[in-house]
Amino acid sequence: MAQRDYYEILGVARDASEADVKSAYRKLALKYHPDRNKEAGASEKFKEATEAYAVISDPQKRAAYDRHGHAGVAGGAAQGGGVNVDFEDIFQQFADIFGGSAAGGGIFESLFGGAGRAAGGNRGRSLRAAVEIGLEEVLSGAERTLSIRRAEPCEPCHGSGAAPGTKRETCPTCRGRGAVAQQQGFFAVRTSCPRCAGQGSVAEKPCKTCGGEGRVPKQSELRVKIPAGIESGAQIRLSGEGEAGPNGGLAGDLFVEVQVREREGFHRQGQDLYVEVPLSWPQATLGDRLQVPTLEGHARMNVPAATPSGKLFRIRGQGLPPLHGGARGDLLVRVYVSVPEKLSREQKSLVKRLFEIDKEQRGGKEEA
Repeated sequence: MAQRDYYEILGVARDASEADVKSAYRKLALKYHPDRNKEAGASEKFKEATEAYAVISDPQKRAAYDRHGHAGVAGGAAQGGGVNVDFEDIFQQFADIFGGSAAGGGIFESLFGGAGRAAGGNRGRSLRAAVEIGLEEVLSGAERTLSIRRAEPCEPCHGSGAAPGTKRETCPTCRGRGAVAQQQGFFAVRTSCPRCAGQGSVAEKPCKTCGGEGRVPKQSELRVKIPAGIESGAQIRLSGEGEAGPNGGLAGDLFVEVQVREREGFHRQGQDLYVEVPLSWPQATLGDRLQVPTLEGHARMNVPAATPSGKLFRIRGQGLPPLHGGARGDLLVRVYVSVPEKLSREQKSLVKRLFEIDKEQRGGKEEA
């Protein structure tokens, strides 16, 4: 059976902004939340919307999906080849809906069978970083090198936490389940196993290098590719580039927030750019051909005679590209009449003569 289009599921256009995508998912998550909607099919719609949001909210996954469709984002083993959903990130973004990761985790694990999370809750911590680019770099994208300190797999034990030459054994307390049941009155409460900390296995002989944790702190450098058209405040998710999970667990993700540095004289609104250009009174009256600044240099623009101050002109294709490819936006040029502070004797004489002619003409009209 053919899979539904992710944009159709969320009810957004293919060029929808990050804020629009997030707003659309919020509405669907509230509508089909399994704890609020008990109608048949609600859970499937909730799962479908979550998978769509996991792709469309991620710039890299979205770009791959736009180019190759579902085949471009498939590969989540826990979902039988579907999308690898990062539930931890969704918990953080919509904590008001899911009630935090503990409450939200039960919902997602029941729907996705625990997909996207390390077994036994053994996943490494996700990290955050920030980079800055210039407005002109939004035209074609950019690259930055990040230096981050993170926990990485211990080399002597290959991340297992067990001393070289030994291996981890099934935890005798929970028998590999990672959790134990405790009777509290009439209720049986499942809690994380105190012996193995919910991992289901233990290292009887811990690795001396990492103390049995399977990871050690290291300073690493990463190259981050920033796509063209990105907006200030957008995040890029680098899957698996966070901290390594303890004892061989899955690594968390690295979230890189991009800030676009403003450029003097330019104002951005989506894909369009705005600039202001001064006109002298003779230019506004008689018209002229102006040189207008752009991010790549200059463009020529005709100003017709009798142009009022504040008039807006459009130069097509001189704005910014959309995030996922396509035609560039426009450069909108607002002209304003600039009055000189000082005039030469000749200029004053000419302006005075023009003023007198204008006064005579206006006076003649009034007497008619």
